[in-house]
Amino acid sequence: MPLDAALDNVIEFDRTTATASLTMLDDDRLMVMIGSEDRDAFGVLAARHLDRCVAIAYRTLGNRTDAEDIAHDAMLRVWRHAPKWKTGGAKFTTWLYRVVVNLCIDRTRRVKPNAGEVPEDLSDDAPGPAATLESQQTSDQVREAVMALPDRQREAMVLCFFEELSNAEAADILDVSVGALEQLLVRARRSLRVSLAGMMD
Repeated sequence: MPLDAALDNVIEFDRTTATASLTMLDDDRLMVMIGSEDRDAFGVLAARHLDRCVAIAYRTLGNRTDAEDIAHDAMLRVWRHAPKWKTGGAKFTTWLYRVVVNLCIDRTRRVKPNAGEVPEDLSDDAPGPAATLESQQTSDQVREAVMALPDRQREAMVLCFFEELSNAEAADILDVSVGALEQLLVRARRSLRVSLAGMMD
C-alpha cells in the first residue's frame, strides 16, 4: 500500500470502528501486524498515539500546523519501520517519541518558531478581560522563554514537565543517561529563572 494511503488511514481512522481484539493488543503486536501491511492495526496504533505525538511537537514548536505535520511524519515512519520492528527490544513509545523529538529538532533548525501562537494548555480560562489579558501575557512570556532554550533542554522540559514522563523515560527518548537528563533540566530551570525573573517579581 502506498504511504500516502497509509497516512490517509491515520487521518480518517474512526476510533469506534476498531475491533475489540485489535484495541486490546499491545504496541509490539500491532507493529508486527503493520509490518504485514495491516491497515486496521495501523489505524489502532495511530489512534492510540497520534494525539500525544501532536502534543509533544506542539509544546516544542509552538505551532499547531507544524506539530500536526511532525506527528503525521512520525506515523509514516512507523509504517516504514514496522517490517523491521524487533519485539522485545526498545519500548515502542520510547522509539516513537524519539522520532518526534528528532523531527522537531530538525524543524527548529530550518524554521524559526511562530512567536505569535500560544499553546492553549498554557492559557487561563479566567472570566475577566483584565485577568485574561494578564494570563495571555504570562503565557506568551513562558512560551517564549521555553522556546528560547537550547533544543535538548527544551525537549527535556517538554517530556518531563508537560508530558509528565519519568526522568528514565525521557532519558531513553533523548538517548542520554538519567544523569545527563537531570543536568539538562537543571540548566533549563536556571535559564528560565533568569529569563522569567521580572515576571516572578
